[in-house]
Amino acid sequence: MKVRRLILLVLLVAGLTLPARALPLVADLSSHLVAITTGFTGSEVLMFGAIEEPGDIVVVVRGPESEQRVMRKSRVAGIWMNTASVVYRDVPRFYAIASNRPLNEIAEESILQNQEFGVSRLRFTPRDSDRLDPEDAGKWRRALIRRKQEAGLYSRSTGRVSILSDRLFRTSVYLPTNVPTGIYSAEIYLLQDGQVVNAQSTPLAVSKVGIEADLYAFAYDRPALYGLVAVLTALMAGWFAHLAFRRN
Repeated sequence: MKVRRLILLVLLVAGLTLPARALPLVADLSSHLVAITTGFTGSEVLMFGAIEEPGDIVVVVRGPESEQRVMRKSRVAGIWMNTASVVYRDVPRFYAIASNRPLNEIAEESILQNQEFGVSRLRFTPRDSDRLDPEDAGKWRRALIRRKQEAGLYSRSTGRVSILSDRLFRTSVYLPTNVPTGIYSAEIYLLQDGQVVNAQSTPLAVSKVGIEADLYAFAYDRPALYGLVAVLTALMAGWFAHLAFRRN
């Protein structure tokens, strides 16, 4: 596998040395499909490529966006229960970022904000933003990010992009065992003098395969029948266990 990746990198550089085919940025992934099977324990995806001229590289991997509900618990009559919630729209279910230098050394804050470089700069708003004052909105937002980071779905720090000879670059992103399924985007940005001069986006599919995929599809397409089968299976397991203990 390492030899294959090295050959790909050499071919990329060889292509860049031809003036007629020179491209500012060429990048790819080690795999465009992450298959989730029964024994899935996480996966590491390698991103690599080459640049025509020296610059800074920022790599962002984002998961599919969806609504996310954040709950707040309070103690009522001695019992902890959910007493408030906020629903955020367009929230990436996964987010990781890597760069060859600290982000604040690569570009001005306005550029970082515009490109959403970093977890703290992600743009997602509550569904009922008019009923939240700025202080409360900030607390709810930080709670959502903290929950994602605790689940390992948002990066706590910026990863490292390695650049060799000002031409070749590589980095890797780890997808944990609880990574959501869907179509992700691996975005590679080339910056020069603090400005984005080129970018490339490559799709990355995270999908269940095998018997787990069949069970997932069955549960999603026919939830009532799936629930009935699950109840019957539990009853049969309990009945067989009862028979086994009675014989003993």
